[in-house]
Amino acid sequence: GRRRPAHQSTQSPIIMSDAGDVDAAAGGELTLETAVQEVLKTSMAHDGLSRGLHEATKALEKRNALLCILANDCDEAAYSKLVEALCSEHGVRLVRVDQAKQLGEWAGLCKIDKEGKPRKVVKCSCVVVKDLGSSHASQAMEFLQKMTD
Repeated sequence: GRRRPAHQSTQSPIIMSDAGDVDAAAGGELTLETAVQEVLKTSMAHDGLSRGLHEATKALEKRNALLCILANDCDEAAYSKLVEALCSEHGVRLVRVDQAKQLGEWAGLCKIDKEGKPRKVVKCSCVVVKDLGSSHASQAMEFLQKMTD
């Protein structure tokens, strides 16, 4: 089916610096950003990513969530409270990132132009990682788990 954005904000768009494709395995220190990107990229490749409130809450309720990522700039308090409550109830680790627009880009909710730059990025306040496949991103996942301890 066709995906539609879970939450549209009325805030003006925030211009992001171009992060490009970050591959933590190619050498370099793992940061919160690179670890999140690595985990999201791997889970997308294995069709193990739930994007938006509806998909995320379904995955959390079914208890097949490995990790939940929530944007700090979500302007709907009830949205954040629901996701936080479901995560604590089901023992799912919650990682916070700064911006929904950036999370949407990392979760693949955008078009990529000829130069490889993301265009028409849709904001996404919440994603849930359900599957990492055989997981070459396990190092990034371990890093995120340590950050949430």
